[in-house]
Amino acid sequence: MQADYKKYLQPSVISRLANMELKAKFVVEGFIAGLHKSPYHGFSVEFAEHRQYMPGDDLKYLDWKVLGRTDRYYIKQFEEETNLKSYIIVDSSRSMQFKSTGTELASRSPFSKIFRKKEQLKSIARSEVTKLEYATYCAASLAVLMNFQKDAAGLVVYDESIKTFIPPKATSQNLKLILNQLSSIQPAGKTNTASALNIVAERIKRRGLVIIFSDLFDDQTAVINALKHFRYKKNEVIMFQVLDPVEMSFAIDSPTIFKDMETSKEMLSQPISVMNSYQDAVKEFIDNYKTACLSNNIDYVLLSTETPFDTALLEYLNKRKRLH
Repeated sequence: MQADYKKYLQPSVISRLANMELKAKFVVEGFIAGLHKSPYHGFSVEFAEHRQYMPGDDLKYLDWKVLGRTDRYYIKQFEEETNLKSYIIVDSSRSMQFKSTGTELASRSPFSKIFRKKEQLKSIARSEVTKLEYATYCAASLAVLMNFQKDAAGLVVYDESIKTFIPPKATSQNLKLILNQLSSIQPAGKTNTASALNIVAERIKRRGLVIIFSDLFDDQTAVINALKHFRYKKNEVIMFQVLDPVEMSFAIDSPTIFKDMETSKEMLSQPISVMNSYQDAVKEFIDNYKTACLSNNIDYVLLSTETPFDTALLEYLNKRKRLH
């Protein structure tokens, strides 16, 4: 199983599954099954008291012994020893819609036949899912993991403004709400990451774990200051920067029309002539975020949408091990 499970975590495989809940559980179960020993630990809880059952309560907490003795429905209440609350934040702006499959590249190029040559396509690392799809699958998987560990997970979706804010709760109903929302996200709007993160930071009244998925295509200084805002309020932060392999390598060697996905502006360019400068600029762009995160005790994880999802999960689980 150790050698085989990874093939099921390929983004192209996960994207064909029927629904978000199935996708998330498949990723989580496949990931855990592929490990000799799971690196995560459930958080222990202590029984506190009973309260009367209310419609909507999770039946797994129903005290059947009390029901048998009194014919009354009571729920066991627990006190979590960790009281961890996590906020999963997903960038849904139009730039997150990008993917670099061969057909996508061909449709943008006036020289489309060049891109359809087999030997040409082999040399270009491509992704079959968009950055947003990749981010939502990872986010859903982490939400399932946290629910399994009895931690409270919430969800924030933004583009130019906050579109969704689901407060953290450690219930199966809240998990379903998060998964349904992730499955229905449609990329739209320009990016305003800094503003969205600052708004979320102000809404968090009690420190917790903040997990962000974004390509971070925004003003770096403003975004870094927003990340610092979370740390100023004593939150733990994991920054997942999600990029397509072509965005990082610029491995395109023929004239191509480039279209800004947020403004629709187009530009014809000869990529080979600017490849080195582009790669240097991207490296500096990524390094700036990585350095800023490191200096502010923020976990920075660079994700390429061509890689299996267990990379993201392993980074997250390792973070949890260090926190506890």
